[in-house]
Amino acid sequence: MPRYVAFLRGVSPMNAKMPELKRAFEAAGFTEVKTLLSSGNVVFNARSASEKALAQKAEKAMQATLGNSFGTFIRKAEHLQELIAAEPFAEFPLSADDKCVVTFLEEVPKALKLPIVLEDARILKIIDREVLCAYTPGPNGPVFMRLLEKTFGKKITTRTLDTVKKCAKA
Repeated sequence: MPRYVAFLRGVSPMNAKMPELKRAFEAAGFTEVKTLLSSGNVVFNARSASEKALAQKAEKAMQATLGNSFGTFIRKAEHLQELIAAEPFAEFPLSADDKCVVTFLEEVPKALKLPIVLEDARILKIIDREVLCAYTPGPNGPVFMRLLEKTFGKKITTRTLDTVKKCAKA
């Protein structure tokens, strides 16, 4: 069975306990379910299906089990491993202070002229339904999230590259 990763939007230990989230995914019929980092990352096995169908199944199970559902972005673990192996940020001149993040979209976006910049945040590249962004932390808070939401709307979820790597391996 293929291994998948669900990246959930807006999950924190304050609004979803990880054991309950794990039970919700098990109730959906997924196997070898594992939550990672207490922030809405769930790795699981499932029979081959479209990522959209798996997301709908997970959201329905979360609603039934938790009484709440979170926006769900599913990717095959294999796809994430290939993305990481390609070293997608290597082509960009980043400083040691820059943070790399990957934003997950539901659909492939329209073509955009890149980079798109807001203060110290830069949208660098779009690969299918993943957006590569780098930012330098500064006093103005999460500028990169304002840039991403301004560009793609709020139906997105974002993870650090390190988190994506951990999820792809789990």
